[in-house]
Amino acid sequence: MALTEEQKELKKELAGYKRKVVELAGEIHDIVEDTIWTDYARLMTLSQDVQNAMKVVEDFKAEHTFLQ
Repeated sequence: MALTEEQKELKKELAGYKRKVVELAGEIHDIVEDTIWTDYARLMTLSQDVQNAMKVVEDFKAEHTFLQ
C-alpha cells in the first residue's frame, strides 16, 4: 500500500524525532568512551533528555498508528 503525501510527511517528522534520540545517545556514548572522568555530571541530564525524546517518539507513534 502506497503512503499518501501526508503520511510521507509524518514519517519524515518521526525520523527527525528518532534522530534526536540517536544524537543524544551518541553524546552519552562519547562521554562514556572518552570523557567520563570530566563530563560524568552531564550523564544525568542527558539521560533525562533521552527519556523525554523517547516519549515524544512513542507518543507520536501512538497517535499515528500506521507508522508502527
